[in-house]
Amino acid sequence: MKTGGQLIVDALEANGTDRIFCVPGESYLAVLDALHDSSIRTIVCRQEGGAAMMADCQGRLTGKPGICFVTRGPGATNASAGIHIAMQDSIPVILFIGQVASHAKEREAFQEVDYKRFFGDIAKWVVEIDDAARIPEFVTRAFAVATSGRPGPVVISLPEDMLTSLVEAPAALPHTPVETRPGEAELDALEKLLGKAKRPFVILGGTRWDEEAVARMRTIAEAWSLPVGCSFRRQMLFDHLHPNYAGDVGIGINPKLATAIKQADLVLLIGGRMGEMPSSDYTLLKSPYPDQTLVHVHADAGELGRVYRPTLAINASPSAFVEAFANRKPAGTPSWADETAKAHAAYLDWSTPPESGPGPVQMGPIMNYLEKVLPDDAILTNGAGNYATWVHRFHRFRRFATQGAPTSGSMGYGTPAAVAAKALHPDRTVIAFAGDGCFLMNGQEFATAVQYDLPIIVIVVNNGIYGTIRMHQERDYPGRVVATDLKNPDFAALARAYGGHGETVEKTADFAPAFERARASDKPAIVEIRLDPEAITPTRTMTQIRDKA
Repeated sequence: MKTGGQLIVDALEANGTDRIFCVPGESYLAVLDALHDSSIRTIVCRQEGGAAMMADCQGRLTGKPGICFVTRGPGATNASAGIHIAMQDSIPVILFIGQVASHAKEREAFQEVDYKRFFGDIAKWVVEIDDAARIPEFVTRAFAVATSGRPGPVVISLPEDMLTSLVEAPAALPHTPVETRPGEAELDALEKLLGKAKRPFVILGGTRWDEEAVARMRTIAEAWSLPVGCSFRRQMLFDHLHPNYAGDVGIGINPKLATAIKQADLVLLIGGRMGEMPSSDYTLLKSPYPDQTLVHVHADAGELGRVYRPTLAINASPSAFVEAFANRKPAGTPSWADETAKAHAAYLDWSTPPESGPGPVQMGPIMNYLEKVLPDDAILTNGAGNYATWVHRFHRFRRFATQGAPTSGSMGYGTPAAVAAKALHPDRTVIAFAGDGCFLMNGQEFATAVQYDLPIIVIVVNNGIYGTIRMHQERDYPGRVVATDLKNPDFAALARAYGGHGETVEKTADFAPAFERARASDKPAIVEIRLDPEAITPTRTMTQIRDKA
C-alpha cells in the first residue's frame, strides 16, 4: 500500500526524472513528503512562472520533459506563463498542480480552478487524477504525450485527498518513446526535387533534435552544398561559422537572406512550423500556398498542411529524417555551391557588430568582446525585448544545447532559464541576457541561483524603458509616450543584497573588467549595462524612428 504522493514520485523515478522545479503548497504536501526519501533533486523557486520556465529550459536542452510542481489557484495561474511558452515552442513539460479535495469540488472552494478549462488551449493534454491507483498509468502516459509527435506541455491536477489515500497500484513502467521515420518513397522524391532545383534553401527549426542529429544535418549540408538558415531562436541547430550557414530566419531578418528565401525554388523546412515571426508575417513563405516548392519535414502529421500546403510532406522527426537522408549524395557538385558561399559571406557581414552608437556605452564592442572570451559550449538565455537583438544577430552559436530563448516572445524567461541551465550543466558558462523590464518580471529567481550556488551571470541591459513597446510607440504614435518609462533599482546593489556579485557598466571600457570580476567571483552575478535609450536598435536611434514617423 502506498499513498498517491509516493506513487507520483515512483512514477517520476521510473521515467528517469532526476530533478523537479517547484514552489511548495499545502495542496501537494504528500508529494513533497515522498520526495524527502527520493533521489530526485528538488529545486525550490520563488514564483511559479519562474519554476515553469525552468522546467521548460530543462526540456528545451535535453528533449526530456521538464517537471514542475505548483499549488492550486494562484500557483497554477502563475505557472501558466511557462506552459504557454512550452506549447508555442513545442517543449516537453509536465506541470503537476495540487487541487482542492474531492469533497469540495464544484463549490468554488478555496483556490479552486477548473484546470481542464483554464489550460485547455495552451497545453497538449490536461487531466485530473481521481483514483490514486491510476497514477502509474497517467504519469507514464504524460511522458509519452509530452514527447511524441509535436512535443508540448501536459498538465496533471492532483486532488489533495487523492494524494493522501492509500492504495495498491502496479509499479510504474517507463514510457515508450515514439519515433516517426521517413519512407524510402519520400526520400526518393526529395532527392529528385533537389536534382531539379536551381536555388534551394534549408530552414531548420522546432524540437526533437539532438547533438547527433545536428552533426548529421551538417554532413547533409556539406554533401549537397546547401545554404542553411535557422528559424527564430533555434540558432543552436547549426554552427554559425560553418561555410554553409546563411543566417537567422527571425525578427529583423537580414534583407539579403529574406531575398534568398523568397527567390528560392525549393525550400526544405525541417522540424519547424514557420510561424508568424520566422516567416516575417507569412511573407517569406506565403500561407497557405508558398511560391516556392516546399518540402516540409515534421514529426506531427497534424502540422503538415496546417499553415502551408507542401509539395512534399514528410512525417518524420528531424533526428530520424537526417539519419535517413544522410546517406543520400548528389551526382556531382551542385550548381548552387557558389551561391551558398555568398550567403555565408552575407551572414558574416550582417553579424559583425557596429563599433559606434549613441551614448557612452556601445553594445557592439561588448558583443565583440563576449565573442572572444565565451567558450563554444557557453549557454545563452534571454527573454524578450530589443536588447535580445544584440544576441540573436551578433552572437555566433557554435554548438547544440547552447540556447534558451522562447520563440513565443515571452518576457522574464532569461533568468530562470539560466538557473535551470546551470543546474543541468554546472561546468559550463551560463549567461542570461535581460532588459530592465524583462529582468524584473522573474528576477527574483536570482535568489534561487544564490540558494543552490549556481554562478550564472545575468547581463541586464538597462535603458529605463520598455524598449520594444517604446520603439513601436514612437513609430506609430510619435512623441506620445505613455506607460513605457521605468524607474529601476540599482541592479548591482540588488545582486549583492541577494548574496551575489554585482557590477555596473556606465561606459564601454568598464564592461570587460566588470565581466571578468563577475566570472572570477564564482557567485551568481549581475552585470548592469546602463544603455542610452537612444540606442534602441543596432542601426537606428529612437530619434530617427520618431522623425521618420
